[in-house]
Amino acid sequence: MGAVKIGFDVSQTGRLKAGCGYFADSLIQHLVKETVDEYVLYPTFGDNVWDEEWPTATRFFSDRWNVHRGLGHRSSEDLEAFWRNPPDDLDEQLGQPDIVHANNFYCPTRLRRARIVYTLHDLAFTVYPEWTTEVNRTACFSGVFNASLYADHIVANSEYTRRHFLETFPHYPPQRISVVYPGSRFTGPAQPTRPATLPYLEAGQFWLTVGTVEPRKNYIRLLQAYARLRASVANCQPLVLVGGKGWLMHELDVYLEEFGLLGSVVYLGYVDDETLQWLYENCLAFCYPSLFEGFGMPVAEAMSLGAATIVSDATSLPEIAGGAGLLVDPEDTEQIASAMRTLAENSALRTSIQHKVLEACKRFTWERAAARVSDIYRAVLEHPAFESRV
Repeated sequence: MGAVKIGFDVSQTGRLKAGCGYFADSLIQHLVKETVDEYVLYPTFGDNVWDEEWPTATRFFSDRWNVHRGLGHRSSEDLEAFWRNPPDDLDEQLGQPDIVHANNFYCPTRLRRARIVYTLHDLAFTVYPEWTTEVNRTACFSGVFNASLYADHIVANSEYTRRHFLETFPHYPPQRISVVYPGSRFTGPAQPTRPATLPYLEAGQFWLTVGTVEPRKNYIRLLQAYARLRASVANCQPLVLVGGKGWLMHELDVYLEEFGLLGSVVYLGYVDDETLQWLYENCLAFCYPSLFEGFGMPVAEAMSLGAATIVSDATSLPEIAGGAGLLVDPEDTEQIASAMRTLAENSALRTSIQHKVLEACKRFTWERAAARVSDIYRAVLEHPAFESRV
């Protein structure tokens, strides 16, 4: 098969991207380098994601002959009107692609010619609806449900996510959903110099956790565990929190005061890649007791940079840890504290885990992910369209 024309959703790849955006951004960077296919990038895609900075912020490659910018909308109102009631000539307005690859939970339903490949990140909203807003929950469920009816192939980010989807939507053909592990975007040389924005942190002298500050990341129990650690260990290192504030989690200062942690926890918010890489490389250990993850991108990133890792034993995370790191029950505060205490007091164990995670994370590369997705594109075009759309 020759070159394929792919319409690719980059709507979440802007300046403040999180997990979905990093997946789309890293994948398209490797796809355009490693294949001869033509790509049309959609900076505004679906009815629930709007980035007003999209003309300059979302991913584009002005120097690539095989990449073009696709349809973009002038306002969030235009975006919602278009995608909630797509025109009859949707294929034409999207540039007549052979395949449309959706990455932000939205799944188009009125394509007449193009096949649909759909990235499935997780179904946390079906298990813990209280963790998000009704608007977001409804949009996510609508997108995943439509994918179960219209997607020609689904790319799941873990075997756990694949199984969860098939259990939730048993009508979907299991041969049309494949696991494609994301990679770590940190593949360059080490960052030996401490960023100027972190003058108060010393290498090897802080705990680290990374992720949007939202209930499913389990920050409250992590803070409780850290408070227990401080009560039992002399000269306890600070805990550094990195991540933007997310759904229903605006009370961070309240919890810090309640647990007696004001001045002991450093909240950095959203940081650039250079700063984050230095933090991963130089933390005492990386703590990620999340309650639910489809994949857990920060875990793969921390492992790829050799961070001794404490990770939840829930959902996809044991699969991602791959036998490296310390697994903990995310609902057991004392178990989290005990794991932290163990790593604080046992430097030999920390070193052993650092070696193990570097080996385990070799499964996660964007080169491998891009090659797998490129194969999926071709398989989709070689097989009949999903029968529910015929």
